[in-house]
Amino acid sequence: MESKQVEKKCKNMPDRLNETIGVLTRREVEARLVAPLVEALATEFGRDKVLRVIRNAVVEIARRQGHDLGLAMGGNSLRHFRDSLVHWTRDDALSIELIEESGQAFAFNVTRCRYAEMYRDVGIPLLGPILSCSRDFALIEGFNPRIRLTRTQTLMEGASFCDFRYRLEAG
Repeated sequence: MESKQVEKKCKNMPDRLNETIGVLTRREVEARLVAPLVEALATEFGRDKVLRVIRNAVVEIARRQGHDLGLAMGGNSLRHFRDSLVHWTRDDALSIELIEESGQAFAFNVTRCRYAEMYRDVGIPLLGPILSCSRDFALIEGFNPRIRLTRTQTLMEGASFCDFRYRLEAG
């Protein structure tokens, strides 16, 4: 099968991995595959260029996954998004402290992130922000373009907590 045909077929297949294995396990499998590829490609083409290409690809994937998530959740309100967090928190992957929840805002801090711990344990802490954190803004954009995320810090990059602040813009 040619590359374009494979790509089209994969886009049409429903992605149920988050439901079946959980996001934490999914990210570990992805990391264990991607890390050696990044190293090999970095040797050949230069680390900065490879990381930029990977970041851009991850962001595009997340945007599509955000759109698909809205469809799977049966809507794209802040409440639907809040309900979707069950996928990311599965297996105690995140410890969350709720700050605010309304029809217009959803804010929380992540006080423990097993994703960050996993990337450190696998030996690729510098890839964690690219493979996980860089998804967040694009995911919510794909989920609902009227919801804006503000985040100023992450555990992945050494902060004491991640500050997720989602706000629904008027429209």
